[in-house]
Amino acid sequence: MALEVNGKSIELDGNGNLVDPKAWDEDVARALAAADDTMGELTQEHIDVLNYLREEYFENNSQPMERAINKGMAKVWGKKISSKDLYVLFPGAPSKQGNRIAGLPYVARKGGY
Repeated sequence: MALEVNGKSIELDGNGNLVDPKAWDEDVARALAAADDTMGELTQEHIDVLNYLREEYFENNSQPMERAINKGMAKVWGKKISSKDLYVLFPGAPSKQGNRIAGLPYVARKGGY
């Protein structure tokens, strides 16, 4: 399966995740979000979460669970946030749908804590 973005073919795995996480950019994220029926247009808050997830993956070799995402985004945004706040952005689970839209490998675990 492939996704066409700006004249380039981006390979996806069977779960809709990028085969090569380094092929990601914000245009790819927008295309992945547009292909997802539960996502609307990406906002700056979406991009903040996606960048946080990518930093954790590339710098710390980690794909954080939702509790860690909550804590990380609270630091980025400078305010306390809840899981509900993240589920408004990523109704399919921030740790799964967020990772997919961030161009990261499929996570085969429960989201939670």
